Amino acid sequence: MKNKLRVGIVGATGMVGQRFVTLLAEHPWFQVEVLAASERSAGKTYAEAVGGRWAMSGPVPAAIGKLVVRNAADVAGIAGAVDFIFCAVDMPKAETRELEERYARAETPVVSNNSAHRATPDVPMLLPEVNAGHLAALGAQKKRLGTKRGFIVVKPNCSIQSYVPALHAVREFGPQKVFVCTYQAISGAGKTFQDWPEMVDNVIPFIGGEEEKSENEPLKVWGEVRDGQILSAAGPTITSQCIRVPVSDGHLAAVFVSFARKPSKERILELWRSFRGRPQELELPSAPKPFLTYFEEDNRPQTRLDRDAGGGMGITVGRLREDRILDWRFVCLSHNTLRGAAGGAVLTAELLQAEGHLQAR
Repeated sequence: MKNKLRVGIVGATGMVGQRFVTLLAEHPWFQVEVLAASERSAGKTYAEAVGGRWAMSGPVPAAIGKLVVRNAADVAGIAGAVDFIFCAVDMPKAETRELEERYARAETPVVSNNSAHRATPDVPMLLPEVNAGHLAALGAQKKRLGTKRGFIVVKPNCSIQSYVPALHAVREFGPQKVFVCTYQAISGAGKTFQDWPEMVDNVIPFIGGEEEKSENEPLKVWGEVRDGQILSAAGPTITSQCIRVPVSDGHLAAVFVSFARKPSKERILELWRSFRGRPQELELPSAPKPFLTYFEEDNRPQTRLDRDAGGGMGITVGRLREDRILDWRFVCLSHNTLRGAAGGAVLTAELLQAEGHLQAR
């Protein structure tokens, strides 16, 4: 793309912000123009601000490392310098909600990694392959905000993005009850083994707020837009347990599901292997091909081997077999900081641009 859109990353120094930096350094459509963080990082170069806590495998991209970090609270100054922002701040939910609305009201679209607006009825919570149609709510949101080009779109919780796509591909059979147990990597808490040594050789059977998100957010993703509001689906009924495990990256989910009409194994596999969403149809830069990959081996998917499928944007599935209580059970895996966080937000922004919702000022 000849003329790239100018991007700001608000919350650029945290783990998700760092992932945004690596994904956008050579992006074909977007150019990082502004990096913003808390007041304590403002005024430093980005390389200085993340010095000693850079968590990515490669070095800080040279050109981005030279950018001077700005104060995320300078909404007017940042809004005037970019076409849209990615938001990955680490703030209380109410403060995050207020900050994102300030950017949107300053006519700057916000693609958010945060949970603050996930329950807001006119804010699309996009898993781009699943519910791209929810962008129809943006007109009502702009009317509420009083904006012409400013709006907010969020991504779902990272823990649901391993299993919701696999269930979505077979929704024609009417999933009714879903039991899911997620085994979540420490990067989901913004940690590495270096700064969280207590997780080595350890499992913690609780992650605050995750079970509620795992049970409720899929219903909004599967909801419908009516009069500019996104109404959550009535079902399926989902119950979950979320467990922190000693893995650096990759969220694994064990799923058990009953259907209104039980599909055959052959039909499920056919639907998984053929599933394509709007990003694949549009051939967006970050869209994995295929989106869903099924492994026949009993010991796959594995986090170390398979979390990077599709550049970390693909979903891997395995161990489909009949269940003794419900109908079917299987295992899913996604990369939580790529598909689940920054990568999912970048794909959302690509969809927004391709569908005409993002333009240069």
